[in-house]
Amino acid sequence: MKFRNVVLVDGARSAFGRGGIGKLTATRLDTAGAHIIRALLDRNPKIKDTMIEDVGLGNIGGALEINFLCAVQRLAGLPMESCCFVSNRQCGSSMETLHKVALSIMVGSIDCGMALGIERMGRGLGMPDMTGSKRNGGFNPELMKMNKVQRDMAHDHDENYSVKIPDGILDMLPLMAMTQTAQNVAEMYNLSRAEIDAFAAKSHQKADEAYAKGIYKDEIIPLEVEDPVIGDDKVWVDGEKGEMIIFDRDECIRPSTSPEKLAALKPIGGIMSPTKQDIIITPGNSCPTNDGISCAILMAEEKAIELGLEPIARIVGIGVGGVKPQLMGLGPISSTHKACANAGIDIEQIDRVEFNEAFAAQALPCIRELGIDEAKVNVNGGSIAIGHPIGATGTRLVTTVAMELRRSNSKYALATQCIGSGMGISTILEALD
Repeated sequence: MKFRNVVLVDGARSAFGRGGIGKLTATRLDTAGAHIIRALLDRNPKIKDTMIEDVGLGNIGGALEINFLCAVQRLAGLPMESCCFVSNRQCGSSMETLHKVALSIMVGSIDCGMALGIERMGRGLGMPDMTGSKRNGGFNPELMKMNKVQRDMAHDHDENYSVKIPDGILDMLPLMAMTQTAQNVAEMYNLSRAEIDAFAAKSHQKADEAYAKGIYKDEIIPLEVEDPVIGDDKVWVDGEKGEMIIFDRDECIRPSTSPEKLAALKPIGGIMSPTKQDIIITPGNSCPTNDGISCAILMAEEKAIELGLEPIARIVGIGVGGVKPQLMGLGPISSTHKACANAGIDIEQIDRVEFNEAFAAQALPCIRELGIDEAKVNVNGGSIAIGHPIGATGTRLVTTVAMELRRSNSKYALATQCIGSGMGISTILEALD
């Protein structure tokens, strides 16, 4: 079988709203998602609706309003013949849909498809109730037994890491809050509160500068939304109608943020130190909770040439990798090595990187273990500032770095992110001649 080249023709997203009380709170995301799809197709008139053969949705929460992807397609005006599927690979969900659509194009199953990500974090993620009956609810006690077996089998040193995993971390139950995994990684690499706060502050500063330069103008599609009425208890007042506004800027960017201001924040509650150190994970050096939408159009390169299109970049490598769940944030290390091998390039050849900043404490070790120059990473701000609407982030990362690849006149780019429960996912892009 001859594999075909796959290109990213175009991509776009909504601005990312603050979860629960932000500008997308009172707006149905199926309607907003349809608007993003429609706007993206309208600005690419050579791509007819009938050419979109498959649409993948990355989503975790499964909120009722977006449970039926076909409804989003129909609202966007796509024909009945257009197919759809939903992927849930936790934080990597929409990057996973992008990979699946790309693979379908590569083997010739389809010529053109879309990868979509939609997440409503502000109304819960539809996670299973952990407080049910003793027989059917809560954590399965068998997991404790399995964890001991796996812990006893695990080596203290992993070939992907330059440092030893401290005693105590692997004794912890694998099913834990992501904030705990960030603390675990911080302790493994002896990170200081000062360096992760500095990394987080820089994310905000770079994002604010990017907006001032108009960097995100083509990436963000403005939405007319209802400005939600927020009560004194900081809860959306569903019964009150707000005024209609244009939403076109990520809500969580804080231009005045500084390391000194972040240093004043208290650590997030509920985190333990497996090696008896200070807790250094705070809301300021972690990604926020967001609502948002992202979308990308993929096509066979030969088809794009036939249509006279000018794609942004070529997809040349993909990879997923598993890691110990207690060290979830290190997932991008193995997935990036796999993606580079798949693309046939060395990490040193990568010119631009869009690294999901779930936590500064996990982003920094991954960057350092991979040997990537930090100056190449998130040059226009990262998820600590822009936001991380979980299932929608992957497509955003790929689109953002693809546009930066073209803007910087560079050759190779990487989009990568860690994934809850111990995984990583990566995409390698190549500039078109």
